[in-house]
Amino acid sequence: METSLAGKIALVTGGNSGIGRAAALALAEHGATVIVAARRQNESEAVVEQIRTAGGQAEFVQNDVAQARQVEDLVEGIVERHGRLDCAFNNAGTFKGGPVHEMSEEDWDEVCNINLKGVWLCMKYQVAQMLRQGDGVIVNNSSIYGISADANASAYCASKHGVSGLTRSVALEVADKNIRVNAVCPGFTRTPMTAAALDDEVDGARIIGLSPMKRVGQPAEIAAAVVWMCSDAASFVTGQTLSVDGGVIAGLTPNH
Repeated sequence: METSLAGKIALVTGGNSGIGRAAALALAEHGATVIVAARRQNESEAVVEQIRTAGGQAEFVQNDVAQARQVEDLVEGIVERHGRLDCAFNNAGTFKGGPVHEMSEEDWDEVCNINLKGVWLCMKYQVAQMLRQGDGVIVNNSSIYGISADANASAYCASKHGVSGLTRSVALEVADKNIRVNAVCPGFTRTPMTAAALDDEVDGARIIGLSPMKRVGQPAEIAAAVVWMCSDAASFVTGQTLSVDGGVIAGLTPNH
């Protein structure tokens, strides 16, 4: 089966930079009309313009995934303009690290509200629409830290483990409704969010040392997996958390 998404309506949250930007570009390249939803307007409009310049179709909707009314309005607006929502990449996320005993409640809430509650809110309204139209595909952005963990990342790990579990649960709810729900679990990938750590001499060396391929990923490599999951080429795939990580998780998996 091909990965063509011609005629499809695709939503990407956090589509203004990093993996979200790469996914928006890749979905458009494969024929989808892409709705770029994010909080930052200028960066998002630049992505939309890049897609349009390349001959694709895209639009920007300013949105905060942690706000229920905004997410509901986002999905309703897409349906009003385009008649349906075929696929969604729930990508918006954030990171705040540090020792657990030093983390503020405000930082914990921000990470979990965006990374986990935001995905739940998106799926709540996306699934409702896809049930009405009779089909659809959802891909959530989890992380290898939604499967494993690291020190000084308690809120992030907790939120991403939540995304992985939420993905599986909702996939089972709608598996017989012609709706597929999966998650992509990126490994160490060069994005604006990770640049500082990757460029740090000590952290960068540690990260590369964990990678069997001895390199980090590029956003386009994660986006390729998202496109595949959204396409009919993955028609029998649901409830999965796919690690796109250069072999990191395989190297951490016990042999017994």
